[in-house]
Amino acid sequence: MTDHTSTLYAKLLGETAIIEWSALERFWAKGDLIWVDPTLDLIAVAQAMAENRSDLVAAWREQGAVAAVDAEQALDMQTRNPQIWAVVVSPFILIQVKSAKND
Repeated sequence: MTDHTSTLYAKLLGETAIIEWSALERFWAKGDLIWVDPTLDLIAVAQAMAENRSDLVAAWREQGAVAAVDAEQALDMQTRNPQIWAVVVSPFILIQVKSAKND
């Protein structure tokens, strides 16, 4: 890991926060929300996107581990109101629902 990489990771980590679904709904409506599977490191995905590592991001998308938030997911989050971790990699907001075992 280079100094730049670790600096970017630390920057993104510092910009990550818990947010409620109600604050994200308008971004979902615009198509700006990206769901990250809880098995992945949210910050590592954000870093890959920020560094334009399209090969890595494409692999995650192909696996279904990174994807646009669909209507079913949005309805589920609106109904359950889970804890959501979010980080911005403009123009997108990457989100990850905190797993139930950690609640």
